[in-house]
Amino acid sequence: MGYQQGGDRGYGSGGGYGSGQKEMHKAICADCKKECTVPFKPSGDRPVYCKECFAKRRDSGR
Repeated sequence: MGYQQGGDRGYGSGGGYGSGQKEMHKAICADCKKECTVPFKPSGDRPVYCKECFAKRRDSGR
């Protein structure tokens, strides 16, 4: 009836759980070596890619 999927659910701004915002962490891209921010804490055992390099890898089938 009144249920809508997606969209703004009235979450306020600010950090913390339930705010609708993820904490961003700084990382160095494994391809271009530029500093970037990612929505997870890099563990160091897997490569991290910036948005542009991630898109390139995804589009190339890797």
